[in-house]
Amino acid sequence: MAVSLVDPVGLPAVDAYRQVAIASGSRMVFTAGQVAWDADGVAVGIGDLAAQVEQCYLNVATALAAAGATFRDVVKLTVYAVDWTPDKMPLLMDGVSRAAAKLGVVPVPPATLIGVARLHIPEHLVEVEATAFLD
Repeated sequence: MAVSLVDPVGLPAVDAYRQVAIASGSRMVFTAGQVAWDADGVAVGIGDLAAQVEQCYLNVATALAAAGATFRDVVKLTVYAVDWTPDKMPLLMDGVSRAAAKLGVVPVPPATLIGVARLHIPEHLVEVEATAFLD
């Protein structure tokens, strides 16, 4: 495996992600930010943050697969959430859990959550991008 995820002593353990990813691979994969579109470009889950998070993660998985990667190869996720407030975290985690169940993997690499005023399409509530390493 090209990626090891760890929580170093001295940093808090967080359920949603690990603090550090150690990559030993030689090929890097960067996905574009994925939004809640289906394969035809139709918005999924309008007004439903959990449904949109799920679709974003599934789209990231599809993008990774095109490079021969999976979430097990991801070293960093960045999540952009519209009008973010901490009370939305259960919805975000519900979407991640639903995607994880479909993908058969729990995506917990180091992650950054950034609250934004809006995304390029008003119906989109979240966008997710990933960086991965492959052997």
